[in-house]
Amino acid sequence: MINYLKLPLLIYTFALLLCRQVCFSAAGTDPSIINNPKSKTITIAVPDKTLVIVIDYATGCAIKQLNIKGKNVLSPAGVFTGIRTKGGVFSADKSLGKVTVAAHGDEVIVSGISYGNEEITVEEKWYFKVAGQTILWRIEREYSQDAELEDMAFPGWHFADLSVWKGGILDNGGMVWCKYLKQAGDTYGVHTGGVTFWNAVSGDALRISIRSDSNKTVASKYTHDNNKAFVSTQLVTDRPLKQRYQLSRFVSGKEDVFAPFKVRKGRTTVTCKLQYADYFKTYSRGTLPGIDVDAVRELLNTTGRYGVVDNNIIGGNGWLTNWKCLHEPFFAQIGMALNDEGYTKNFSATLDQERDQAMLADGRVLSRWHNAAGDEIPGTYNPETGYYEAMWGYTIDSQTGYVINTSEQFDLNGDLTWLRSHQASCEKALNWLIKRDENHNGIFEMLNNNISEKKCSDWLDIVWAGYENAFVNAQLYEALTLWANCEKVLGNPQQAAYYSATALRLKTSFNKPLEAGGFWSQEKNQYVYWRDKDGSVHGDNLVTPVNFAAIAFGLCDDPQRIARILDQIEQRTTAEHLFHWPLCFDSFKQGEVSGGNWPFPKYENGDIFPTWGYLGIRAYANYDKAIALKFIDNILQQYKKDGLSSQRYSRTTQEGLGDDILAGICTSITALYRDIYGVRPKWNRMGIEPNMMPALNGTSFSYTLRDTVYQLKLSVDDYSMSTMGFSVKSKNAFGANKTGNIFTYYPNNEDSVTLVLHAGSGRPVSITMEKWETGELSWTINSKDSYECTVKGLRAGAVYQVGINNIFRTVKATGNGSLAMKQLCKSATRFIVREHI
Repeated sequence: MINYLKLPLLIYTFALLLCRQVCFSAAGTDPSIINNPKSKTITIAVPDKTLVIVIDYATGCAIKQLNIKGKNVLSPAGVFTGIRTKGGVFSADKSLGKVTVAAHGDEVIVSGISYGNEEITVEEKWYFKVAGQTILWRIEREYSQDAELEDMAFPGWHFADLSVWKGGILDNGGMVWCKYLKQAGDTYGVHTGGVTFWNAVSGDALRISIRSDSNKTVASKYTHDNNKAFVSTQLVTDRPLKQRYQLSRFVSGKEDVFAPFKVRKGRTTVTCKLQYADYFKTYSRGTLPGIDVDAVRELLNTTGRYGVVDNNIIGGNGWLTNWKCLHEPFFAQIGMALNDEGYTKNFSATLDQERDQAMLADGRVLSRWHNAAGDEIPGTYNPETGYYEAMWGYTIDSQTGYVINTSEQFDLNGDLTWLRSHQASCEKALNWLIKRDENHNGIFEMLNNNISEKKCSDWLDIVWAGYENAFVNAQLYEALTLWANCEKVLGNPQQAAYYSATALRLKTSFNKPLEAGGFWSQEKNQYVYWRDKDGSVHGDNLVTPVNFAAIAFGLCDDPQRIARILDQIEQRTTAEHLFHWPLCFDSFKQGEVSGGNWPFPKYENGDIFPTWGYLGIRAYANYDKAIALKFIDNILQQYKKDGLSSQRYSRTTQEGLGDDILAGICTSITALYRDIYGVRPKWNRMGIEPNMMPALNGTSFSYTLRDTVYQLKLSVDDYSMSTMGFSVKSKNAFGANKTGNIFTYYPNNEDSVTLVLHAGSGRPVSITMEKWETGELSWTINSKDSYECTVKGLRAGAVYQVGINNIFRTVKATGNGSLAMKQLCKSATRFIVREHI
């Protein structure tokens, strides 16, 4: 019998339950997940609504909307999973089974997804949940049997078009730049899964992180599809995917960049984490007065990253042409400026691979990597690895490039075990070249002897430089100097002394006038490029990389020579109104170059190659900072015009030329960080060696080194560095590190003399360095704590006056040149150490 008195209550309860069924049946009581069985859609939103997805399960299952701040960025195809076999394409948005939705705690579970044919069937369950400001999407895929697939989407993201995002920053430090996918079908494939897509106008970004089963590998491809959509696809396999077309990471007009692969019967699980990111904040370059900070950010995130071809392959020519030159010494420096952990890890792995695959038994370092044969000296191309000798000649600067990059990379990764794994190979690479001093004059010879051979010996690959090559020898000097320091760190003082002595002998010989066998032309006030075996001199046409390298690497430290070189380069650049320096100012002789360099100015005979810009910036930074800053600004302005999407620039029109886009064009901006802001990380500390000018006062930015975030503030003679554990102010260059309660200060960012503070507690240390000169050191500790201060590197056994708040005592340094003092600092406390006279 119906109780009519209770009927209104029953109707209300039924209506409430129905509402809950419509709105929350799939997700318990989580208001961020709304299921609508009527429209067969599930809406999932993060709390601040910056990211909302809508899943449609009416005729299959696909994410049909991905709203970033209310704007859907997807094409009508949306996001879905699928496979391709020789028999056809099968996908979740056309599921064979009936899709059902259920709730389990705070998750929504979509089941019944099925697709395939008699060859192979795929069953999937999708799990969604909101975790903070992220959406987690777990895909459980079950293969019915072993099979070979042509392709897969695990999943595939179909964005509306190529204008939705400027590009995507990859987990391996690289990037996909949408504008480079010009034609339908153009595809770039890499062996990493995570990506951050960004829009440089709105500042909106979408971060997609991919985590697979521990025994699986993830790859991704980025495609301009036939419907004009921009498609990002993840692939998850048992083994790393191989390329379908030779070793090509980029293919034009084809979407199947990866070779067919096997899948095994059973389950594979992938979790996608989706998150909105404020691009301007996440990739902020801080406050850079006098510098176009937005252009710096965009240049480094595009051109600077473009050289990442794939995991283990970071170079300068980039992924469009599938090329990498090993005779370029600036990739660790690019990593320093990018300040991206993914790039740093990838470049360490790149050097590992080059050590293992590109070095011959005698220490020769092969000069190039390419996806296919055709550019090599016959018989040198390895189709399995892609490494080979360039057809134009043996480019000897691959020896020095490997050593310079390894040495500088060690300062970024700080990994002694890693450095030790490169010790034998770096020694072999150097010794291979050192042995080539056949006339024992301290200058090291190339494999080609004369211009009549029509072979190159360095980066300028259709200029017939050979025998005693100043450019290669300048790079060798830098390699010897850097590696000698690495030998010290590794505990090999004899080897360090040997390489230092070799560098010193090279420096002495290099700087001799031409008549005495050196490279200095007293007549033309420049270093010439090379000397052939017959004694003839070539390249006295003011070749800029040669002369910049001599100054930048410290071979030339004569102030008069520096002035003569840099003044004439500036005068001639200004007279022609050039935005950047050309490779040479005057023409080579016709017999000194390939026909591709003729008539002047053309290609490597006079065109503008900004790749070597960092050498110019470094040379001018210690001579005339205003000139250095001018050319930094010029590069930024050029980036805003054309994205620096060229190999070079015409000397006559200053328009971009060449399809072989070079990532090295960014090096003028990496030099901004290294040689103006003075960002100089070391393996055991963070260092800054600023070279500031008033126009840049107030510069501030954060820098992350080995998981520690450093806040840097820079003005002329006023530098500060702070972390969660310490803060330092100084008017001079310095390095600093804090491990536990031990803080170490490195004056001038050098190891010779250090100050070590042992704090009584773990509280942050605050210190102001006042004076650090021969004969007197002074500093003030501003933080309250008990400290033991130890100065190391003093004269052993010397007598010093030690003052604490102007109360002095006499102390004798120990036999190892150190002295210590203890003090309970209740307020700002000043310390002075001066040598007793």
